[in-house]
Amino acid sequence: MTLDVGMLVRILTEPRNALVPQYRALLGMDQVELSFTNDALQAIAQLAMERQTGARGLRAIMENLLLEPMFEVPASDVKEVLIDENCVRGQSTPNYIRHSGPVTSNTSKDTSLSPTTSPEEEESTKVRVQQ
Repeated sequence: MTLDVGMLVRILTEPRNALVPQYRALLGMDQVELSFTNDALQAIAQLAMERQTGARGLRAIMENLLLEPMFEVPASDVKEVLIDENCVRGQSTPNYIRHSGPVTSNTSKDTSLSPTTSPEEEESTKVRVQQ
């Protein structure tokens, strides 16, 4: 019996130790929700079919897909990572939904960390950087 796209999507989502719940739990440790569109799950399964890797290839596809979010999320203000079909196909990056509203307000302020650090800590950091 050969696996089709529908079966591969079920393998991604339904078993107790399925990949999607594993990655959701992994990002959940940082209080971040991981979401996939249905089209994204279909595209992951289709990619495994195109590569002729079947169910075993799903893990490698998921690892490549979620590598960036797993490094971006810890110690950030991201509250949700949304994966869509374009992301799976390599046409866009994952969508990050942040706690503090629009992304532009956070990225334009470089001083967002300064209220939590004392002048002594900042000076100590400068000294260490210079060494």
